[in-house]
Amino acid sequence: MAFPPSFIDELVSRNPIEDVVSQYVNLKRSGGNLFGLCPFHGEKTASFSVAPDKGIYYCFGCHKGGGVINFQMEIENLSYPDAVRALAKRAGMTVPEDAQYESRYRQQERLWALHAEAARYFHAQLYAPAGREALNYALGRGMHKSTLTTFGIGFAPDRWDGLIKALREKGYTDQEMKDSGLVTVSRENAGHMHDRFRNRLMFPIIDVRGNVIGFGGRIMSDEKNTAKYLNSPETLIFNKRKNLFALNLAKKSKQGYLILVEGYMDAIALHQYGFDCAVASLGTALTEDGAALLSRYTDQVILIYDGDAAGQNATKRAIPILEKAGLQVKVLQMRDAKDPDEYLKKFGADKFRLLLEDSSNRVEYQLNAIRSKYNLGVDDQKVKFLQESAELISTLSSAVQREVYGGRVAEAAEISMDAMKLEIQRARKRRAYQDKKKQEQIDLQPAKALQPKSRDIRYDNLKSAMAEENLIAQILREPALLSQVGGLEQSEFSSALLGKVYSQLLERYRQGMDVSVAVLEGLTPEETSHIAGILQRQQEPVNEQAFQDCVHIIRGEHQASGIRSEDDLLAFRDRLKERKGMGT
Repeated sequence: MAFPPSFIDELVSRNPIEDVVSQYVNLKRSGGNLFGLCPFHGEKTASFSVAPDKGIYYCFGCHKGGGVINFQMEIENLSYPDAVRALAKRAGMTVPEDAQYESRYRQQERLWALHAEAARYFHAQLYAPAGREALNYALGRGMHKSTLTTFGIGFAPDRWDGLIKALREKGYTDQEMKDSGLVTVSRENAGHMHDRFRNRLMFPIIDVRGNVIGFGGRIMSDEKNTAKYLNSPETLIFNKRKNLFALNLAKKSKQGYLILVEGYMDAIALHQYGFDCAVASLGTALTEDGAALLSRYTDQVILIYDGDAAGQNATKRAIPILEKAGLQVKVLQMRDAKDPDEYLKKFGADKFRLLLEDSSNRVEYQLNAIRSKYNLGVDDQKVKFLQESAELISTLSSAVQREVYGGRVAEAAEISMDAMKLEIQRARKRRAYQDKKKQEQIDLQPAKALQPKSRDIRYDNLKSAMAEENLIAQILREPALLSQVGGLEQSEFSSALLGKVYSQLLERYRQGMDVSVAVLEGLTPEETSHIAGILQRQQEPVNEQAFQDCVHIIRGEHQASGIRSEDDLLAFRDRLKERKGMGT
């Protein structure tokens, strides 16, 4: 949807990008720009920049960028209208009414309110006669009543329409209940609705802003062919890949790290025993979105997955995902218990705290995992152990780390440190050679290197696109150049994206309004990042002749693209002569 341009201009001016970004990123000034660690990908060296004078941010690592609205969209996973609303609220502004926008946002608001009402209903049912068995189960699992209240735990009665009736009494429509995912529609019974969750202990899923967005339910019976846990489906307000259970509470922890576990019960038990930094993934393996979310609140994660084969495999998959998000990873392996819930009940919080202090970093964990695969009493298995360990150690950037872990492996296999060093050096050389070959392949494809980083944006005519990029960058630095475009039209651009941006900037210039990346509308986050990247890459001083050259290339390439016959070619030649003053 389109907001009035004047409103967007004021919104951007009243939300300086450096102020908004600094709420999420620790920024330090260097020259005219501010720098910090990128909140969108893991890094140890700051490559995320904010240019207050241009009103943009850009990361030279992951290539995300744009203005303040785009940043709000990316950092909070909001739609364009919702990001505008959030910034307007921050600045104390009233958002102009728009039927389409109001409809979507009101739908979200209704769903948040509906889920809150459902949570209240389930919690009340836990203490009703129908919930006696579920309450006894929860108390039997060691949950205090205060814990049940803190987490809003409830019970879905073994009825087909208990929640439906409760929500209807509160004024919610059948369509709203269907949109919430809390009811399902029967295919066999002519579209009849019934409660999705029945006879289940209910765990509300609450986002970091405090909204109930979904539920997880544990079955109370031993029915075969029935899932032990059932989660809400994806809806307008719920995406399980982008949320974590209990993060709304754990984000306030002062522990300095977050604990990542597999299930609701483990997270709840940890909180109850004083470890208020525990979170759990939502019925799926950890995703990059989940890791990025964690990185907003900590720089260290302790992984505690179940000790069975499935849990260990999940740990191996999670480690690189967390490290990619810039997180320091430690791994705690359970001893004498299958999960944290069981361990805490057996041995208490003090012993668990000792376990936490003794948790290994990811290298130790991975080396131990490699060690467990081989019998070092058998020569060929010892060789495989050494080679696989050397391959892992070769990935470490620190020479000190390579020395320490190489020594441990050499000692375990009873070989000399010199032999281990040689094996690690060979592994590093192989890795360097492979990286070099990859870079050579990139260097041999210069045209590919000029293509946008986002796969959703492609250039069909690189010559024209490079001129279009340069023209856009110069306009953004000096909008007055738009008075010299000589009738250049959007349709003459080879890139639909760059043509659309040019058209927006030209229209705003003609209306005497702000011309900047921050006020661009109708672009995806990837498209806005691409435009911000162009402005960062094209740093040459404004040059009127270079600008005119860009206009001529764009127009010439557009005209050349229309050549279909010899007559077209001759006409194109004549136009070029005329433009250069060589013809009459």
